[in-house]
Amino acid sequence: MPYLTEPEPEYGQAQDLEPGLRRIVARNPGIMTYHGTNTYLIEHEGGTVVLDPGPPDEAHVSAILESCGDSIKAIMLTHYHTDHCGAVALVRASVDVPLYACAPAREYDISPDVTLADGDVAFGLDVLNTPGHAADHLCYARAPGILFSGDHVMSWSSSVVSPPLGNMLDYCRQLQRLIDRDERVFYPGHGPVLPQPSAYTAELLRFRVEREREILRMLRAGPAQPPEIVRKLYAKRDPRLFGAAERNVNAHLEKMATEGLVELGERGWEAL
Repeated sequence: MPYLTEPEPEYGQAQDLEPGLRRIVARNPGIMTYHGTNTYLIEHEGGTVVLDPGPPDEAHVSAILESCGDSIKAIMLTHYHTDHCGAVALVRASVDVPLYACAPAREYDISPDVTLADGDVAFGLDVLNTPGHAADHLCYARAPGILFSGDHVMSWSSSVVSPPLGNMLDYCRQLQRLIDRDERVFYPGHGPVLPQPSAYTAELLRFRVEREREILRMLRAGPAQPPEIVRKLYAKRDPRLFGAAERNVNAHLEKMATEGLVELGERGWEAL
């Protein structure tokens, strides 16, 4: 995959991306988060919408508040993973603003004041329900040609799809949906800005299809369990990624079982 890179950001500083849009990167770098979570500050009719306030880090929240002053009018989420929503309570301890998000797929520590669904419009953002990475994942489209893609499409890495709240069939369907929209730029939940995103997203989908073909070829040679599949398919990858890889393999197997290609037998997963 032609993943993108960028230099380590200046943490705590708001970066101008285009008129009415800034980014602050949280200081939570890691093997699953790249340099950290992207918090977007979106200007709308005299106020600021904070999209994905990030992890529960007081220094990051202070940077958000210092950048926005008293102009914050709402918080919005792409999804409920802690690296995206953990700072909600800290922000709202300083500014009393509503939370806009998808209906949660399970019980979390927070819940939305305003529940968003596919086709809604909030603060000039068109809401797209994009389950896959998470069952309650949203993307947001904004003119002209902008899409906030959360963790559904990231420029620095492919996404983890972890059952039961992650679903590979949904993920692939929503990748195709984003390909068909043909935005000019994606602003992802982690990593650098993604220009010309349709071709890149199509490559992500092609990569998933090829991964399934590899799994199916393995299973045609005999039954196997997910850890064995991971050891063979990811032999050249960083072993620290094996846990995430196994979750993706499980998601692929569930998708393929739904499609009638594999089933779980007494000796492991096997091709039909």
